[in-house]
Amino acid sequence: MTDAGPGSPQIAVLIPCYNEAGTIAAVVRGFRAALPQARIHVYDNNSTDGTALQAMLAGAAVTRERRQGKGNVVRRMFADIEADIYLMADGDGTYSPDDAEDLIRTLMTEGADMVVGTRRNVHADAGRNGHAFGNRLFNQLYRGIFGSEFTDIFSGYRAFSRRFVKSFPAISAGFEIETEMSVHASRLKLPVSELELDYGRRPEGSHSKLSTFRDGAKILWMFAMLMKETRPFAFFGALGTAVMAASLVFMTPVLIEFFETGLVPRMPTWVLSLALMMIAFILYAAGVILDSVARARAELLRLHYVNLPAARAGVSEARAAAAQADRAA
Repeated sequence: MTDAGPGSPQIAVLIPCYNEAGTIAAVVRGFRAALPQARIHVYDNNSTDGTALQAMLAGAAVTRERRQGKGNVVRRMFADIEADIYLMADGDGTYSPDDAEDLIRTLMTEGADMVVGTRRNVHADAGRNGHAFGNRLFNQLYRGIFGSEFTDIFSGYRAFSRRFVKSFPAISAGFEIETEMSVHASRLKLPVSELELDYGRRPEGSHSKLSTFRDGAKILWMFAMLMKETRPFAFFGALGTAVMAASLVFMTPVLIEFFETGLVPRMPTWVLSLALMMIAFILYAAGVILDSVARARAELLRLHYVNLPAARAGVSEARAAAAQADRAA
């Protein structure tokens, strides 16, 4: 892409970083070469290896976010930066800046609000073999719960419209933020697209910050919380069904004995089964009520989203009109 003219959209490249001094300078220079009209923003998340200095020397605008966790950084970036198009990438050098133009072009030509750069060779690196099973499992789980729009919910290489960025709640604190982005798009039925890209290897001395079990547990917990918030009837219905099944397990032998003898010798078991059955009905009722609340919240989010100006249709034309007025004056 050439330098931005008066009618061109403003592009911001957002790079969250934590201890990526060995790669961040090359990443910044790569995006400056690929998108000369874009502003490069690096948000340093308490790095101790000189990441911020390397990014600054490479020409990026550097901001420090003291709250630890990628989700906290993304929330700060989305709140601080004003642009028409946002491109988010990691600072570890695994995503190629040369693919940035394709992501942005897809965003603009397809009228999408988010384009995800799915990782073609994500399992090629031997250092990631421990994450391969969890990656496939969580993607299948996502498609089963929230929809089939995405095949790689953990990709950190994404392009966004201003509408998406300014309507995204960003509740997560850590690496589960990409999952929340995908659920937000699925919940509001936003136009999204995927673009398959190569996924590079980390250079020597650079190590993944992901912990297979710790971060896997956080993502699983996020799945449960997002399901509770966005699909409460399915969530509480599943809990209610499990509790009802337990109630029937305890209740069945007591009923059999009652029909055979006319007696209920195991009264505590009977009381427990009835209590579990009542809890199951309460869970079903909670699911019905909260489902209505979730629909109302989704409608409010959708109204906020549609009230934001569409950059492709309005911002660039407004800039062109302003430039023409300046020339006339």
